[in-house]
Amino acid sequence: MSLSTPATGDLFAPVTELLAMGGPVMGVLLAISVLGLGTALYTLVISLLQAPRLNRRIRAGVDQWCDGQDDAARRSLSGQRNPLAGLLAFVMHRRSQGETESSLRDEVARRAQRLLLPFESPLKILEVIAALAPLIGLLGTVMGMMTAFDAMANAQGQADPAELSGGIYEALSTTATGLAIAIPFAAIAAWMEFRMRRMQQHINDLLVRIFRREVPGDRPREAVTASGAQQQSDDHRQENTQRHAMA
Repeated sequence: MSLSTPATGDLFAPVTELLAMGGPVMGVLLAISVLGLGTALYTLVISLLQAPRLNRRIRAGVDQWCDGQDDAARRSLSGQRNPLAGLLAFVMHRRSQGETESSLRDEVARRAQRLLLPFESPLKILEVIAALAPLIGLLGTVMGMMTAFDAMANAQGQADPAELSGGIYEALSTTATGLAIAIPFAAIAAWMEFRMRRMQQHINDLLVRIFRREVPGDRPREAVTASGAQQQSDDHRQENTQRHAMA
């Protein structure tokens, strides 16, 4: 019993039929659909390998840091392939050395932005495909309708209605294909944007909690306020003394 393998022509027969139906516009739609599918698969892979994730160990590490257990917090964050753990460990280490929030703000913002950077380009590509696919399909429909009416004009009113309706059907197929491509990619792009916004919010919340804890190098806010008030009082007293001396 022999197993028959499909011919190469049979595999590409649907693609050939679509190209014959929609012409060059259908070819462009198929090309951007392949690009969008590759982008979506790439995003899925980097999401599994490089996406910052808020897991139980990270929550425990931040809680331990807020409770003053620096060594336990570092042990909770160490040994993870999660890039978010590396960012938080870096901030904890620099804070434990006495660096203030103002001195770390720019570097931490740059590192946090770099965590989400691999997802920005795929998201933009999917958004562009979702926006362009219906417009390209509509362009194909307009071009097909123009061709159909031109054929009817050349026939001087003797055009076959079956041929005319077939031409209109082929013209409308590009719009349908464009919408079929745009809808799933628009949904994927919206889901990616939601995930990025939520992760950015989680990162900001964790960083605020880490910076909120005072370390030995920090100067208490109350002490800073009292020192400023004392300095103003001393300056005012010195000014009054000088005025009395001049008088």
